[in-house]
Amino acid sequence: MFFVCLMMQQDLKLKCDKCRSKAMKIAAVADDVISVAWEGEGKNKVVMTGDGTDAATETRRLRKKLGYADLVSVEDMK
Repeated sequence: MFFVCLMMQQDLKLKCDKCRSKAMKIAAVADDVISVAWEGEGKNKVVMTGDGTDAATETRRLRKKLGYADLVSVEDMK
């Protein structure tokens, strides 16, 4: 069995704490996501780590629920 562990960063423009909480919930319930954390100067980047996580699908989910999300990077974790 082969797993690909990916780490992706998505840049979000969040206006309030409620929006930040909503983004965290959306990211956390995704399939194959192991961890979710905030990074960046204004805590505006959500970092998702998971096995076989599809970056495009997760970006689409955040855009659908929040209205805005930019995929910043996808890295293969070893």
